[in-house]
Amino acid sequence: MAAGPDFDPKYVRFLVLFNRDRDYYGCHDVMEELWLEEGRGRFWQGLLQVAVGLHHWGNENRAGAAKLLRAALAKLDGCADLEAGIDVKRLREDAAAALRLLDSWLGEAGAVPHAAEAGPRAGSGADHGSARRPPEPVTIDIRIVDRRLAERVAAEMKRPPGDESRADGE
Repeated sequence: MAAGPDFDPKYVRFLVLFNRDRDYYGCHDVMEELWLEEGRGRFWQGLLQVAVGLHHWGNENRAGAAKLLRAALAKLDGCADLEAGIDVKRLREDAAAALRLLDSWLGEAGAVPHAAEAGPRAGSGADHGSARRPPEPVTIDIRIVDRRLAERVAAEMKRPPGDESRADGE
């Protein structure tokens, strides 16, 4: 029986931080290290950019989030639908849906990304109900399709958030 792929503990940690903890800044730290170790590949950079985009969105930097999600899609578009044990096609679809939501709001907000948040100016005569509120940050799950990777991630998820010790001794 073949041993199958050996998944880097940093990649496993990235998936836990992304899917369970929604700690997109922590994802960035872990994935940046892996991206540099793996020769700055487009796939790893795409994952990194999705995480950073979601981090920006959570910090109300919607224009930055849109920019990073757009860059992530450009990187991930050249990847196989299934790569490194995950469903890249679904990740692209979910990131594209998030980007459409952001782009729709940013287009309506005009050149100043936070203009719609403030609503109409006092005395402008505008209907106070007409300004759309900015979209709430979305969550995206990275679907794991490789059984061994799923088992490693599940084992890591049994540890409480913030526990940096790992079952593999890293």
